[in-house]
Amino acid sequence: MDDHVPGSMGTTASFSLRLGQIIFSSASLFFMSLSVQFYSYTAFCYLVTIMGLAIPWSFTLAIVDGYSVLFKCHIRQPGILLIVTIGDWVLSILMLAAACSTASVVDLLLHAGGSYCPPRVCSRYQISAAMAFLSWFLSMVSSLFNLWLLPSL
Repeated sequence: MDDHVPGSMGTTASFSLRLGQIIFSSASLFFMSLSVQFYSYTAFCYLVTIMGLAIPWSFTLAIVDGYSVLFKCHIRQPGILLIVTIGDWVLSILMLAAACSTASVVDLLLHAGGSYCPPRVCSRYQISAAMAFLSWFLSMVSSLFNLWLLPSL
């Protein structure tokens, strides 16, 4: 049964989820870094930090998934899967917090008037927050699939 859990570690679906996480986290980091004003707000710095952690985490696990798919060796060690699941859960919670705080600060800046955040800059921050939410969603999905697989080992 454990070989048929879609999205669990070592499957093509997991590899796709990890690639999506890398793409959306990189896009979030890119749009946030387009403006040099992001360091003025703690929420934006927090998002940059978390996306900076999410990219190497997802990239490393994408390499492991790619290796598993390519050479057809499945990850069956409960300890490794537990570490990956816990890491995914922690990173997912941090990504959700970063995305929510960024979205709320951008909303506050937009409603405070254009003097705090020009509309062009704020729209980049909004796109960055949206990409962070998408990255969080993919991370949560992969962590749920790995959590589903964990008891069957």
